[in-house]
Amino acid sequence: MPTSPEENPNPKVKSAAAAAKKKRRSSLSDIWNNKDAQALKQLVLQMRAQSVSNSTTPPSEPESDIQSLTQEDGEPTRFSSGPDYTAVLSDKLLLNVLSKLPEHQHISNSLVCKRWCKLSGKLVRSIKLLDWEFLESGRLSYRFPGLIDIDLVRACVKSRRNSGIVMSHRLVSVHLDSNSIHGGFVGKEGFLGQEVVDGGVKVLVEGCANLRRIVLINASVEGLGYLGEKCETLQELELHFSDDFALKGLFGCRNLQILKLVGCIDGLYNSMVSDIGLTILAQGCPRLLKLELVGCEGSYDGIKAIGQCCQMLEELILCDHRMDGGWLSALSFCSNLKTLKLQHCKVLDSCPGPDEHLGSCSTLDELHLHQCQLRDKQGVRALFLVCGTVRELVFGDCWGLENTIFAAASVCRSLRNLSLEGCSLLTTEGLDSVVQSWKELERLKVVSCNNIKDSEITPELATLFSVLKELKWRPDSRSFLSSGLEGTGIGQKGGRSLRRK
Repeated sequence: MPTSPEENPNPKVKSAAAAAKKKRRSSLSDIWNNKDAQALKQLVLQMRAQSVSNSTTPPSEPESDIQSLTQEDGEPTRFSSGPDYTAVLSDKLLLNVLSKLPEHQHISNSLVCKRWCKLSGKLVRSIKLLDWEFLESGRLSYRFPGLIDIDLVRACVKSRRNSGIVMSHRLVSVHLDSNSIHGGFVGKEGFLGQEVVDGGVKVLVEGCANLRRIVLINASVEGLGYLGEKCETLQELELHFSDDFALKGLFGCRNLQILKLVGCIDGLYNSMVSDIGLTILAQGCPRLLKLELVGCEGSYDGIKAIGQCCQMLEELILCDHRMDGGWLSALSFCSNLKTLKLQHCKVLDSCPGPDEHLGSCSTLDELHLHQCQLRDKQGVRALFLVCGTVRELVFGDCWGLENTIFAAASVCRSLRNLSLEGCSLLTTEGLDSVVQSWKELERLKVVSCNNIKDSEITPELATLFSVLKELKWRPDSRSFLSSGLEGTGIGQKGGRSLRRK
């Protein structure tokens, strides 16, 4: 007897399939598609039981959650654009989920709802403050309780929010008002007063006691003392626009390891840090590992105090220093110094004194010179005598580094790494005569030194290149460019042009 195509010719197979479907456990998609309210309620209660909550945000009522999840018409609730599927998760679990997302998404995540805003704030670890009122009101510590790194410099400068004047420097960039600039510098009236800054620091450390790094400007002894007392985990401090006696507050920062002290920035602000301040600094921070002095005055006595008191100091950076003559000989007191960096220095040492009084820094491994004036032969020679044990020597865009000046580096007999970049006065002959004296040289980098020519390389220098472990040779940028354009017709008379028609 014929059967229709809709009928199953084998009723036993049909009944077996139905029984298997009945025995199969319902999935989440089945529960949701079938709008099984009872099963969905059981699922939500199980998820709540498994989620261990340390929540500071009160959870929603269970019935309201179930109602939002089981609405038949699927329309949004009164206070949201859709059901909140994260309401069943504890704060701890949701915070763990949000922490897996990229950092640039924290801001967009905080706009979802108040709960997400508070949880996302706990994930923020570093911030640059622009509005001082946000700190004074206590909203900063409430909004970002997990901060460990904060920069307050821009918020301490008095300026209108719509100010079109921007003062930019390699160290700091701020918005200014025209009436706050006097004689080429920003006067004290252009910054928040010390009492205001100290009050803001107190509010900050009461809410964020786990700070590890902070950037301050125009802070007094009281503010720095309160910071050291409350933030025992503070390890790095950057201090702008400070004087000698304000540094007494550093006595409370016993665990400080990295300190950057900015005394004077040309065209921005002018504050004086002398030997008195350097001595106070050295006595108050004996555990320093890295010290950077920017625009600071001083002399032999200040550097000597740092070397004697900060016996763990490994890295010293001097940027645009105003040191008196003779300070180089005080480096011999830095018994554990590994790295010395001189940046943007107009004069290395105006009066270094006789060679027998210079001494040497026996533990020094690295010497870096960046954008320094090296025209003073006496100062450069004294520097290399003090740093005669270095194994790595770096020159970057230094002025006045000619053959006779570079020859003074031949006293560094243990040199292994040499880097020359942007030294346009040095020639191939000057390089060859010095490099041949370094028997332990392993790595050489020569970039953008236009007076060093490939055609002038001697056989002895070529032999030295062949035994080096690492060689980066790109001295003449113009010849490098022409070799790269060879065969293209560009750069030749009557050749092609990159200009659009």
